[in-house]
Amino acid sequence: MPKTLFDKIWDAHVVSTIEGGPTQLYIDRHYCHEVTSPQAFDGLRRRGLKVFRPERTYCSPDHNIPTKDQELPIEDPVSRNSVDTLTRNAEEFGLTLFRLGDPRNGIIHVIGPENGLTLPGQTIVCGDSHTSTHGAFGAIAFGIGTSEVEMVLATQCILQPRPKTMRITVDGKLRPGVTAKDIALYIISKMTTGGATGYFVEYAGEAIRALNMEERMTLCNLSIEMGARGGMIAPDETTLEYVKGRPYAPQGEEWDKAVAQWKGLKSDEGAKFDKEVRFDAEDIEPRVTFGTNPGMGMGINDEIPAPDSSDEAGLASYRKSLDYMGFKVGQKLVGTPVDYVFLGSCTNGRIEDFREFASIVKGRKKAAGVTVWLVPGSWKVVEQIKAEGLDKVLEEAGFELRQPGCSACLAMNDDKVPAGKLCVSTSNRNFEGRQGPGARTILAGPLVAAAAAVTGVITDPRTL
Repeated sequence: MPKTLFDKIWDAHVVSTIEGGPTQLYIDRHYCHEVTSPQAFDGLRRRGLKVFRPERTYCSPDHNIPTKDQELPIEDPVSRNSVDTLTRNAEEFGLTLFRLGDPRNGIIHVIGPENGLTLPGQTIVCGDSHTSTHGAFGAIAFGIGTSEVEMVLATQCILQPRPKTMRITVDGKLRPGVTAKDIALYIISKMTTGGATGYFVEYAGEAIRALNMEERMTLCNLSIEMGARGGMIAPDETTLEYVKGRPYAPQGEEWDKAVAQWKGLKSDEGAKFDKEVRFDAEDIEPRVTFGTNPGMGMGINDEIPAPDSSDEAGLASYRKSLDYMGFKVGQKLVGTPVDYVFLGSCTNGRIEDFREFASIVKGRKKAAGVTVWLVPGSWKVVEQIKAEGLDKVLEEAGFELRQPGCSACLAMNDDKVPAGKLCVSTSNRNFEGRQGPGARTILAGPLVAAAAAVTGVITDPRTL
């Protein structure tokens, strides 16, 4: 019987199945950061347990770390305690830790792939919803809660209900100036933030195959924002080229064996999905959000649409969202003044994102009065930025490069957007207060962010 890519990987990792209940699934790779792990380690101590397979867990602080002066002690006591606790836990339980100052440190969903820890065919979990990023490699990757983090540490397995399968096909070629972030925001706006709930999504089609690995990671990263358990893309030559030679990737004969296995990781002809959805790449243009969830988005030159809900609660929520943002139905956002611009996060903090940003700002100057935070996702990205001379391009345009971390994606560190200020952000969520109490967030891709950074207003990057 033909199988989907998801089915092949899931079935290969089933340890046991509870009749009428969840599956006990073996986990190949466990990523761990400082926010969702402390209680899990405390749980192990209370039960007198060790980490069952410590070589399968890799730790890196990212959410609470500052993006300036990382060589100095962390000033905020809460953040400092979180990072110090992860260090103590990793040392006590014998786990690999990419601590602050380690050249391998960075956002966990950036450093996993760039170190070759994320591989096709794996099952991957982390106490972080955007673990879906790693599905770009043809892996089953999903976020878990703190109690589940403890479960994986103790057993290297997890109990999970089997999701339904969905294939989203994007046919045709993208138009110039359209990025992977725009594809994701377009799909979420069409699917809504709950449209993929209960499903694991496989992305397919010509437009998807044409994406590089950084772009595929951006797309899979945002799968969770339409309610999906995760997103994945079948591995191909683009995947193999990215993985080959990375520090933790298979080498020599082991590489050849792995490649032979990975080449079978694709949905069989005739495989049945629980749901099929198709979009045309030609219909996608640069996107911006106008509300307080990632599904409230539109083409950059469109007008804010009227709500399509007749439900009173839905209408009230829509009005509340626009009131918070200070926008109105029928309003165009092009030309709206911007206070902050943020390039970074596990969604858009990779080298490709900085290349796109630099392509717009080259030969231009940062707009006066706009605060711009450019935060690479890892020290490896910093190294690439400097090797390609992008740091000079950014510096000449009046921008400052910060140190790696989650930064202004969420208000858990020093990089908070002040109340009332409007930020064009390449991160993944625009919830009320996500970037700071009272902060207003417009989600966009790196090109739209760059255009706002040099003009001071929301601008269609294609006009530059």
